[in-house]
Amino acid sequence: MSPSPTRRTVLTATAAGGMALGAPTAAEAAPPGHRPPATAQPPTRELRALLREIDPARIEATVRKLVSFGTRHTLSVQDDPARGIGAARDWLLSELRSYAAVSGGRMTAELQSYVQEPAPRVPTATRITNVLATLRGSLTPERVYVVSGHYDSRVTDVMDATSDSPGADDDASGVAVVLELARVMAGRRPASTIVFAAVAGEEQGLYGSAYMAQQLKAAGTDVQGMFTNDIVGSAKADDGTLDPYTIRLFAEGVPSSETPEQAAIRRSVGGENDSATRQLARFVRDVADNDATRMRVRVIYRRDRYRRGGDHIPFLERGYPAARFTEPAEDFAHQHQDVRVDETGKQYGDLPEFCDFGFIARVARVNAATLWTLAQAPGTPRGAKIVTSTLTNSTRLVWTRGTEPDLSGYEIVRRETTAPEWTHVIDAGDVTTYEVDLSKDNVFFGVRAVNRAGLRSPVAFPDPQA
Repeated sequence: MSPSPTRRTVLTATAAGGMALGAPTAAEAAPPGHRPPATAQPPTRELRALLREIDPARIEATVRKLVSFGTRHTLSVQDDPARGIGAARDWLLSELRSYAAVSGGRMTAELQSYVQEPAPRVPTATRITNVLATLRGSLTPERVYVVSGHYDSRVTDVMDATSDSPGADDDASGVAVVLELARVMAGRRPASTIVFAAVAGEEQGLYGSAYMAQQLKAAGTDVQGMFTNDIVGSAKADDGTLDPYTIRLFAEGVPSSETPEQAAIRRSVGGENDSATRQLARFVRDVADNDATRMRVRVIYRRDRYRRGGDHIPFLERGYPAARFTEPAEDFAHQHQDVRVDETGKQYGDLPEFCDFGFIARVARVNAATLWTLAQAPGTPRGAKIVTSTLTNSTRLVWTRGTEPDLSGYEIVRRETTAPEWTHVIDAGDVTTYEVDLSKDNVFFGVRAVNRAGLRSPVAFPDPQA
C-alpha cells in the first residue's frame, strides 16, 4: 500500500503543475487540468494600473508601526500616546485622514465607538472603537462593499492585556491590506461605496465587527459584499512548506441567517452550494485569480477553520454576503503566543520577522481586484426567479432590472449540478425574462448583470416562482 500524501507532497505536486516561484499566469496558477471559469473577467487597463501602485514597503511599514505599540489588546490602555490599543487607534485614524485629504472630499475617516458592557472575555465595561474610512461612490453610492482587518492583538492568555503582543500576522497584516487599499483608491472614483475598516475586539469575541454590522443593518445599508483579511502575513506553514502564490478564501454554503422558509426552498432546489456568499467567492475567482495579481484563490467551502472565527461572521449572521481571506497554511508558533524562545532555541511569538511583505502585497492585489471590480460593475441582480407555474422541459427566468445608469444587459449562466464553477454563459440582452431550451431539473442557472464597460456583477441564484 502506498503511503498517504503529506501536506508537503501535495503542495509540491501543485507547484509542479504550475505553481512555480515566478509570476504564474491565470492558467499556471491553477491545479493541473484546471481552466479559468467561463465567467472569468480579464483585468482592465485601469485595474492593472491600480494594482501596480500597491507597495510592499508601505505594507511593511504599517505592520512594523502597529507592532511598535507593544500591545494592542482590546483591554489595554487607551490613553497612552505610545503604547496600547488607544495609541494604535489614533495612529490609524491619522493615516486614514491623510489618505482622505487627497480624495477631493469623496473619502471621510472617523471613529466608530461604543461601550461594551461586561461579557465573555470583557470583564469590565470597555470602550471598543473601529476606525473607518468611507469612499463614497460616484454613480451608485447606496451600494456598499466592506473590507476589514482587526487591529487588536493577543498572546497565549486571551485576558493578558499588559504583556507585549506584537500581532504582526494576526492581524497587523490584514490591517496593512486595508490601509494600502484605502491609500491607492482614495484618489479614484468608484461607482459604488467602499468602506475600509480596522476593527477592534476581534480576539475577545468579534465585538467591533458585530457592532459595525449591526449599525449597517439598522441603517438599512445595502452591503452587497464584505471581506475580512485575518492572518494574511505569511506563506510558510508550520512544517516549513511554502505556498507563496495561494490565498485561501473561506465561504459558507448554507447561510447563517437562513430562515425556515428559505431552508425549505434550498432543500427543494439543491442550493447548498449557491448562497450569495458562494457566488461572491466565485466572483473573486473570476476577477482576482490571474496574472495581474499573481495569485491563486483557493476557495474553501466552509465558514471558517475548525474552532476559529472571524469578523465576517457578524455580517453573515445579519444576511450580508461575507468571506474571509487567510494565508494558505498557518504557523501556530507565531499567532496567539507569548513572545519567548524555548529550550530548543525555537522562537515563538507573532513577530514581524515571520511575515512575508511581498506575499501580503499580493493578497492586497487580490482584494483590490475584487473590490474595485465590484464597485465599478453593476450590482447583483434582484428578484431572480425560475418560473415553475407549469411543468415544461425548458427554463424561463425572470428578474428585476437594475437602476444603474450604465447598465447594458444581462447574461444567463449555467452549470451541471455537480460542477463547482459556472461553465456556460448566454448573452440575454437588456431584458428581464429569458427562456432556455434546457430542463431546470437537470442543471443550475444564474443571472448576472453587465454594464457598458463590459464589467459583470456577481451571479444571482434564482428561487422558484410559482
